[in-house]
Amino acid sequence: MLDVWWQGVRQDVQNQIVLTPRWQHWVESHLLPLMDWEQQVSRTRCPRRKAKLFAALEAVQAAFEAHPLTVHLPPEVLEGWKVWAAEHAKTFQRASSAVEGRNGYLSQMHHNHRGLPKRRYKVWSALHNFDCHASDGTTPAARFFRRGFPDLFETVLAHIEDLPRPRQRNQAMTLSG
Repeated sequence: MLDVWWQGVRQDVQNQIVLTPRWQHWVESHLLPLMDWEQQVSRTRCPRRKAKLFAALEAVQAAFEAHPLTVHLPPEVLEGWKVWAAEHAKTFQRASSAVEGRNGYLSQMHHNHRGLPKRRYKVWSALHNFDCHASDGTTPAARFFRRGFPDLFETVLAHIEDLPRPRQRNQAMTLSG
């Protein structure tokens, strides 16, 4: 899932502007990690864990601020990049949340050491990603890929052939029985 997220981020950047390898490295190695660490720190409640995350954030922030590209960007342009990166960091967190729907249940099953049949994982993944609607009407897949998908139920129905007819019972047997 992480590879798909990175692919989406790279595609979104390329749709807006063609970046040189140096700029792309800055986005991937400095800007996105900074925004991700900021979100992690703000979401964590455990004081001990928050302190560790904050130390990591400070190190990432120092590297970000010392980078030559960061230093030479005008403040309004830098702020625009930060808003863009924060949006993408939220997308990844939201799509991979361990407490949202199917993932929360699978996590609980894993911790209870019960496990599930392998085929059920695929079915639940499809149901969760393409058929669970949030209050705004979007699905996790629509939020992650930033595009709509056809209705899952209608798509499945369209691929089902006519069901076989029930077998015909012998008329003589039903009258004698």
